[in-house]
Amino acid sequence: MGNDTADRTPEHVDVLIIGAGLSGIGAACQLTRRHPGKSVAVLEARGASGGTWDLFRYPGIRSDSDMFTFSYPWRPWPSDTALADGPMILDYMRTVAREYDVERLIRYHHRVTAASWDSDTARWTVTVDRDGETITMTTGFLWSCAGYYDYERPYFPEFPGAERFQGQLIHPQLWPEDLEYAGKRVVVIGSGATAVTLVPAMAKDAAHVTMLQRSPTYILPLPGRDPLARLLRRLPAKQRFSVVRWKNVLTQLGTFTLARRRPGLARRLIRATNVKALPEGYPVDVHFRPRYNPWEQRLCVVPDGDLFKAIRNGSADIVTDTIETFTESGIRLTSGRELEADIVIAATGLNVLLFGGLKFEVDGRPVELARTMAYKALMLSGVPNFAYTVGYTNASWTLKADLVVDYVCRLLDHMDRHGLRQVVPERDPSVGEMPFIDFNAGYVLRALDRVPKQGDRAPWLLKQNYLSDLRTIRRDPIDDGVLTFA
Repeated sequence: MGNDTADRTPEHVDVLIIGAGLSGIGAACQLTRRHPGKSVAVLEARGASGGTWDLFRYPGIRSDSDMFTFSYPWRPWPSDTALADGPMILDYMRTVAREYDVERLIRYHHRVTAASWDSDTARWTVTVDRDGETITMTTGFLWSCAGYYDYERPYFPEFPGAERFQGQLIHPQLWPEDLEYAGKRVVVIGSGATAVTLVPAMAKDAAHVTMLQRSPTYILPLPGRDPLARLLRRLPAKQRFSVVRWKNVLTQLGTFTLARRRPGLARRLIRATNVKALPEGYPVDVHFRPRYNPWEQRLCVVPDGDLFKAIRNGSADIVTDTIETFTESGIRLTSGRELEADIVIAATGLNVLLFGGLKFEVDGRPVELARTMAYKALMLSGVPNFAYTVGYTNASWTLKADLVVDYVCRLLDHMDRHGLRQVVPERDPSVGEMPFIDFNAGYVLRALDRVPKQGDRAPWLLKQNYLSDLRTIRRDPIDDGVLTFA
């Protein structure tokens, strides 16, 4: 009887991290270093660590942020490669997990489906699908590092006539391992980071690659290897990393600020760069002149101008038009033009799914995410002992992720020192509502009615500015009158 009862008692950990990707591994590394006495578990729904960098397998997959800001600041990026490919990033992450001994904390095939908070016990009861079996765990603090998109269901719009197409129609998120495209005609639908990565990578072997875009995106070349990192290669690794990282932080921030404050000037500078990179007489204003201002959506970068090189050598081209219908042999456009294709790749983006689709209850009441407000873009109003990591949209993801790690560690320090068991941001009714992410990307706009709001002033409003957030997240007092402790 006693053993039977013990078997039914849920396992308890002090901190439960959801997700073993870039954010989850970083969180576990720093949490175990700064709070060695706390028990920690990392639950990963898939069978491998790495998150995005293990999931996506399409040709050329790489970071679209420089690795000196995308890597962990406490574990210097060991190369001068600025825009690293997926395998390099995955190897780096898994090496860090081994070095910090957090691999042992990761439990694979553990999908968190629900979490219920009980104020009397100051604990979350977490429901987990473990390879088809439902188990429960309890934790004092729940931390979602599961990102913000649906790993299983990408955004795949219904294309008219797609069922008639005799070739292959695929999405990059569901890339077939055995796809053969050498010598074949490929059309990539889209103009975002995935599309501009796929086109030059596939153009090396395909007969021809066409990037079909409904509207253009701002695209800039970036050196594949950081020039300053190469110049400083004789410096000690940590010193070199710090100098290059801060150079890139300030460059990112300066570029974003210029684009927002003087969009006309930013447009002209980007256009001049595009004109220089493309063949003489190329219709730049047709294919590289977006309808929106720079940084109203994410700006794409291409290493060493590889996309422009593919256009110059004729192995790739860009068509700006809309789809009328698929045909048996390709796509007929609204203009009447037909694109012949053996393979069509729908680089049409992602579906937002916050916290892996986790369903919350607080003291028996379901939590409607759309009715909550984000506190410092890392906690939710009315949801106790919970934090989440969602990185920047206008800079490297990890810059924000590392600030969240620092904040959670400081918060746990504060609670331990004062003997506190519960913390919750209390929403001020006078704070006005604003969109969760101030960004016009399609995947954001499609999800606005299902995600939390942010407020119109601090600490409910985050400026998406790393230097400002250093102060408000890393240095402002924990007990700020907005958090309620018990």
